Amino acid sequence: MAAADHGHIAAEFLVEPFVEGAPGPHVTAAVAAFDRHDLSVELGPFASFAAGDLEAMADAIADMIRAAMSEGASSIRLRVAASAHE
Repeated sequence: MAAADHGHIAAEFLVEPFVEGAPGPHVTAAVAAFDRHDLSVELGPFASFAAGDLEAMADAIADMIRAAMSEGASSIRLRVAASAHE
C-alpha cells in the first residue's frame, strides 16, 4: 500500500436536498465548481467524489460551498482526506 501524499487529496461530498435522478441547481452548481478547476466528479447514490492536487481541490471545495449554498443547498456534508497519488 502506497503512503498518502498530502499534496493529493480526495473529497467526498453530499449536497442536500438530493433527489436521485433529479439533481437540483444546488447539486449541479456543486459539480460545476469542480469542473471549473478541471477536476472530475464521480456522482454516486449517497455521495459524490473528486480527487486531485491539494491547491486545486482546496479552491474547488471553497467554490463548491459558495455555489451550492447560493443555489439553495440546505446542507453540505464533506469529508476530505489525503489520498495515495497514482
